[in-house]
Amino acid sequence: MRLLLAEDERDLSDALVTVLKHNNYSVDAVYDGREALDYLSADNYDGAILDIMMPKMDGIAVLRKVRAAGNSIPVLLLTAKSQIDDRVEGLDSGADDYMTKPFSMKELLARIRAMTRRQSVTTDNVLQFGGLSLDRSTYQLSCGETSIRLANKEYQMLEMLMTNPGQVISAEQFMDKIWGYDSESELNVVWVYVSYLRKKIASLGAKACIKATRGLGYSLEPNND
Repeated sequence: MRLLLAEDERDLSDALVTVLKHNNYSVDAVYDGREALDYLSADNYDGAILDIMMPKMDGIAVLRKVRAAGNSIPVLLLTAKSQIDDRVEGLDSGADDYMTKPFSMKELLARIRAMTRRQSVTTDNVLQFGGLSLDRSTYQLSCGETSIRLANKEYQMLEMLMTNPGQVISAEQFMDKIWGYDSESELNVVWVYVSYLRKKIASLGAKACIKATRGLGYSLEPNND
């Protein structure tokens, strides 16, 4: 699951990124509201954490622009303000949740899980294709009576493929969505994870395969062999 973190306090941002990545989230960190809006305009995130008091554009202004553009991404606001009126303004602007600094990392993680879970009720919790079933809540990939729990990035890649069966997804799209724009990973890491997934799908005996289209990318296709 990929998150955007917009927090101008660098030390806090670094700490949050460390905790989120340790809990299997992919995170892009930005430090002002204008940059946050630019990143969110790409519409590639599963959730966003916005500090309210940021330079160039405050978090509520960012949120209002995002909602005005029709983007329903789950958004958690962070702020040092604790007054009821500030909370009401944030929620009325389209926030899904609100946390006042200082806060516990454990509570932050729980609130992120809650808001992204609420978002997922609008989509199927179990994706299916070619005999494969992918449970979005447990990361379990199954076929018949056999199941395997996927690692985080394996799950994210297969979720993209199963959400768009037959559609070619480029390595660059996988990198942007899963590893993030600022990742130092090489593009060939996508091929490595495709290889992992192919082996797991084959071990389950599913009638599905990941097809490589030279120079374009990868797609999930029926396998009738």
